[in-house]
This record gives sequence, structure tokens and C-alpha cells, in this order.
Amino acid sequence: MKHVLRNILAMMAAAALVSGCATPSPDAGKDGKIEVQWLGNAAMKITTVNGKVILIDPFLTANPKTPQQYKNLDALGKIDLILVTHGHGDHIGNAGQGYDAVTLSKKHSAPLYAPAGLNQALITLGILSPELSQRFGKGGTITPFPGVRITATHAEHSSELLWTNPVTSKPESHIGGEPVGFIIELENGFKIYHMGDTAVFGDMKLIGEYYKPDLIMIPIGGHYVMDPKDAAYATSNLLKPRFAIPMHYATNPFLKGTPEEYMAALGNSSTKVFPINPGDKLRF
Repeated sequence: MKHVLRNILAMMAAAALVSGCATPSPDAGKDGKIEVQWLGNAAMKITTVNGKVILIDPFLTANPKTPQQYKNLDALGKIDLILVTHGHGDHIGNAGQGYDAVTLSKKHSAPLYAPAGLNQALITLGILSPELSQRFGKGGTITPFPGVRITATHAEHSSELLWTNPVTSKPESHIGGEPVGFIIELENGFKIYHMGDTAVFGDMKLIGEYYKPDLIMIPIGGHYVMDPKDAAYATSNLLKPRFAIPMHYATNPFLKGTPEEYMAALGNSSTKVFPINPGDKLRF
């Protein structure tokens, strides 16, 4: 009964916080805060203190959970940087739709950073130019904007790029590099850990101790990634963040984990969970 009450109160608190962020603020960034918007599955839009927009894993046009308005990619506004954790279609964007990440990179001349093998495949196949397809490796750090640092971390998953050969019209699987997560440190010192797709692994403890993320974006769906119980263990015992946004659930029948199950498994954890809906925004 306590778990149920705690879940209800947490969801009410999240709804209250989100309700004040339903539309972009004209003063976004001027109060020293950043804005995070979840667009379904692992797709996240981060607006930095200085107004730079980072888009992560933009599976949008074919995503059943992305709000309809954002299936029109113009609705996202200006994009300055794109991060992709691995080559699967529900992260780079469905191949049949031309890969949302690639479309947005070209549209905004925004560099796309991903595992080096995935970037190389995009270049070799002629999907994206070397200028926009930026190679990136685990442990590497980029500083794309003043005061913003992004580091690639380990993720325990796979990465293949599905591509339809224009000559044969047949689907092909290509190397997508090793999957990664991202530690994103913003101008105000706030640190986000977008975990990508991953199972629990022991070095999450090192990531928690070394990078000390304030907010984790954590997959909970199960089958391909952690289920709620595993995600709760990683949160409470390994990472110990202040905040968590559960993601990567309910976009296909295999991803059965729910935020309620995740929060129940967390028990008395000090981590505050935001069980938000796709399209909602939070400010930190």
C-alpha cells in the first residue's frame, strides 16, 4: 500500500512540474536552467542554458509513441547537435523513413555523433557526409559548445544498421559500431546520463562514482534492455542519481516494463522519478 501511495504522489509531483513546462518558455536558459523533453522511446531533446539544442536517438516519424505534431520534423525547431547511441532503427530512425537522425542532420547542418563504426557505415554507404558524420569512441569527450562536455560510455547491447541497397532493393545489415551511452555535462554543471539501450553491467558503479550524473535517462522495457527490476537495481545500487526519467518502453509488444513497476522496485530510493508522457518537458 505504501508503494502505491508513493507512486501516486510521485506521479502527481511530476505532472505538476510538467504542467508548467507544456510550452517553450521565451526565457528558456535565462534562469540558468536546462530543458529536457521526452519524445517517446529513447528520443530526448535537451535545450542547454545558452539555448543550444541537442537531440538524442531521434526515432520520431515511425515511433508509435511520439506525439503526432513531432512526426513533422519541422516542429522540433532548430537542432544544433545530434547524438545516436547505436544503429537500431528505433534510435537512428526507421530506415524506411530515411533515418530521422540523418534527415535532421542534413536539414540543420547539425553534426551527428555516434559510435565510430556507425558513423563510418553512414559515410561508406553514402548516407551522410564525413563533415556531418562525426566519429566518436567510448571514453572520448567532445566540447561542441562552450561549457558543454559530452562523453561516450559503455552500453551492453548490440548495434547493426539496416539499409536497403538502392541497386538490388534488398535489405542489408551493416556494422553499427559498439553501442554507447552519453554523459552530458551542461553549462550549469548539471549532468545527464542517457544510457541508450543496455543491460545492467558492473561498471555502472564506476560511471556513477566518476561522473556523478544528476539525471539518468534509463531504459526499463525489458526483453532488449533492462526490465524495471534490473533498472531499479542499477539506479539504487550502482548509479545513485538525484533524478530519473524511465524510457524505452511500450513502443512494441516486447517492451512490457512500466514506470509504475520501476518505481515500486525502487522502494525507498532517494532518487526522484519523473514518469512523464511523450511530449512533456522538464526543467532543471
